[in-house]
Amino acid sequence: MTLPQEKQELLNRIVQDLKVIPGVKALVLGGSFATGMATSSSDLDVGIYYTSNEPFDVLAITLVAEKYAHDSTLTVTNFYEWGPWVNGGAWIKTTHGKVDFIYKNIDQITTTIENAKNGIWENHFEQQPPYGFSSIIFLAETQTCIPLYDPDGIIEKLKRDVKDYPAKLKQSVIQQSLWAAEFTIWHAEQFVEKRDMYNIVGCLTRAVKSIVSTLFALNELYPIGDKRAIDIIERTAIKPPHFKEKIEAILTADANAPEKNIAHLKELWAGTVALTNGAYTSFYNL
Repeated sequence: MTLPQEKQELLNRIVQDLKVIPGVKALVLGGSFATGMATSSSDLDVGIYYTSNEPFDVLAITLVAEKYAHDSTLTVTNFYEWGPWVNGGAWIKTTHGKVDFIYKNIDQITTTIENAKNGIWENHFEQQPPYGFSSIIFLAETQTCIPLYDPDGIIEKLKRDVKDYPAKLKQSVIQQSLWAAEFTIWHAEQFVEKRDMYNIVGCLTRAVKSIVSTLFALNELYPIGDKRAIDIIERTAIKPPHFKEKIEAILTADANAPEKNIAHLKELWAGTVALTNGAYTSFYNL
């Protein structure tokens, strides 16, 4: 991690203020600065970890946020106001750029990791645009985050738990995602007959999302979100040839010839299935 000096100093001060709040068990730096993909305009994402039975006081978080906010656009939420997965936090505009506080429930994260080891995961479509929030993102965030305050070794333990990509999770993501894509393509072909572009385009993006999820699993990578997902896959070893070009061809919809889009999609799906070496089996003969 390399932070500009003014951002590093800001982060240091914020950590000193947050770590003394009762109920704050750990603090991490997440987001693009943790993954090495930050730009000059990237936010500082600070994860604030707590337990369900001993949460911190949101008012105390608000006071810290107000200390660093330089205008009236400050937003601080209660727990789970953002939804069941993203939880809550704060959006702060400081003199040295934007800072986000993100509440992280240790119990929820621990349960999600254990479920993933058993092949259990889910995607909450309404939680986050454009394709929803995958529970696997918790594993990605845990793997990439940089501990800033971890007196009880909580982050260290969680990191050990996600070090190796679970075999059951890999099989589950491959099977469920490729079936979702196949089932979506089946519907898309019916919408093409009706020239129903609203549903055709929805099917194209939905199926592509499922294929992308499959490729992350095949490469044993935890997806941290949809930003830069295609570029990340482009750098992996396991992917269909000309992957990015095929994605762009699929998503460049032509109302006069949607059959071409479906043909490109079916080709990409079949190429991805071939990469699974028999790990995928259709649930039904469509």
